[in-house]
Amino acid sequence: MEYGELLNKLEKPKGMVPIVMDTDTYNEIDDQFALAFALAMEDKFDLQAIYAAPFQNHHADTPALGMQRSYEEILHVLDMLDRRQYEKRTFRGSDRFLQDEHTPVESDAVRDLIRRAMQRPCDKPLYVVAIAALTNIASAILLKPEIIEHIVVVWHGGVALDWPDCRSFNAGQDIAATRVVMGSGVPMVLQPGRGVIDKLLTTGPELSYWLGGRNVFCDYMIAKTEREARYFTQRKVWSRPLFDVAALAWLLDGDEYMRDRIEHMPLISYDFSYNVDHRRHLMRYVYDVDRDAVLNILFERLASFPKKNEDKPRA
Repeated sequence: MEYGELLNKLEKPKGMVPIVMDTDTYNEIDDQFALAFALAMEDKFDLQAIYAAPFQNHHADTPALGMQRSYEEILHVLDMLDRRQYEKRTFRGSDRFLQDEHTPVESDAVRDLIRRAMQRPCDKPLYVVAIAALTNIASAILLKPEIIEHIVVVWHGGVALDWPDCRSFNAGQDIAATRVVMGSGVPMVLQPGRGVIDKLLTTGPELSYWLGGRNVFCDYMIAKTEREARYFTQRKVWSRPLFDVAALAWLLDGDEYMRDRIEHMPLISYDFSYNVDHRRHLMRYVYDVDRDAVLNILFERLASFPKKNEDKPRA
């Protein structure tokens, strides 16, 4: 990709933004908040497809189970928010992580991403909101390298460039996929977790005050966030970061949500370290987030969903 073209694609888009979301929705709680935010911002986001990504942790013993539970959780969120028309645009992704940097894992999500990307003009790219391991996206690039000319990846992954190591859930779950995508030349907006986006914290009392009783989704997420927080800490005082919301917030109009700059793409090694090479292509690197500005619009939009009529028949 030519230098000027890459820089143009790293500029924030204006107007309606065509997006797909790649999400390990059952992994924790921030993916559900991010998905609901995208659905609440129909005046800004043209959400064309949702992809379930693999993950493995205390919620799923295998990547395949993590992907399947994420797929089911996406449908659950769509049902709670009365957005079941998106079910036909929701696809299962990879059932395993990459075994090496050359062999893709094919899936419905990967095939859909390739198809949608190749339909976009190079000067009007599809924005891939990536809030999980990069398995699906890496597989699509391996199968069809030309898609890098038609997409921009906005990824929450890795850590701050000056962090002492590069251990992060999304990057570390599938380092081979991380290396494929970050080495492909695809335009990327990198949003590191630790040291940057971990400022995007919320608490139980704050969630209850702004979202309690507003609708079935809000009440579901308040309870789920508290359960997840109790799993990680026994303290009376706790907070949880809503990392994945930041990937969407970067695409919003205005500069008040976060600060970024142009950097050379680092290389993540298998020993969880960054290696910097100034010959590598450029990326946009987010180095600061305004927690209050992001949560203000997030809570405002989530609270605007009407209370669901539980007696309404399923379509």
